Amino acid sequence: MNFLTEPLALEFMQRALIAGAVVAGLCALIGVFVVQRGLSFLGDGLAHASFGGLGLGLFLGVSVDQAGWVSLPFTLAVAMGIVFVLRRGKLRGDVATGVFFSVSFALGVMFLGLRSVNAKPVNVETVLFGSILAISPQNLWMVAVVALITFIALAATWSRLAYATFDPDLAALSGVPVAALDYLLLGLTALIIVVSVKTVGVVLVSSFIVIPAATARMLGKTLSGVALAALVIGVSTSVVGLIASYHLNVASGATIILTLGIVFGAVLLLKRR
Repeated sequence: MNFLTEPLALEFMQRALIAGAVVAGLCALIGVFVVQRGLSFLGDGLAHASFGGLGLGLFLGVSVDQAGWVSLPFTLAVAMGIVFVLRRGKLRGDVATGVFFSVSFALGVMFLGLRSVNAKPVNVETVLFGSILAISPQNLWMVAVVALITFIALAATWSRLAYATFDPDLAALSGVPVAALDYLLLGLTALIIVVSVKTVGVVLVSSFIVIPAATARMLGKTLSGVALAALVIGVSTSVVGLIASYHLNVASGATIILTLGIVFGAVLLLKRR
């Protein structure tokens, strides 16, 4: 029991477990739609775009903890731009995402380079790879706000979003506002990614979205079943990975992603038998 109770007795671990579990659940749920639509690269693109927003916040003199509030509208604007390009039908999703995320990431690098020489030094490695153990109460509030928005939006649009995901053309003919749902999906994805960057960083956050959903697709037969499986996988592996990283004294974000990878590999092997 000490294996479980020892980390739970620490306040920073309590915050990390709460944030990790909520963020993992959000990423898993939104990932079901993202993966089903073949937009797995989108998570990586918006994660890199969020770096541009973080860089802008730091350039404006905002602290690292508060830079997420600047990154939220920045990443949301990038997501809307990607949807706009996709809806015009001129470029494929991966091309549009690649253009936006490379420009946004370059802006982040430029903003960091333009900071005053007297500005407080920033650990870029923490931004790139996350620092879930450094989650502050303010970060928890941001996670809570985004979680509330996401659950309300998904609950209100679940059936129509599912219809638009599996057959967008027929859904449009049936009067479903497919375009508005596309903007909603990418908008929610952008919000979730911004709060997830603090947990696992810019580099690893796309795995938080893709791996639970990809694993769940091998287990569930209906969208609701896949979503439930993804939610369970995301939350449980986040908790297990975080506790394991505490005892092994290794990077928490990377340990969580490796735990997800192990679960994915195990399910893949079992399904082939």
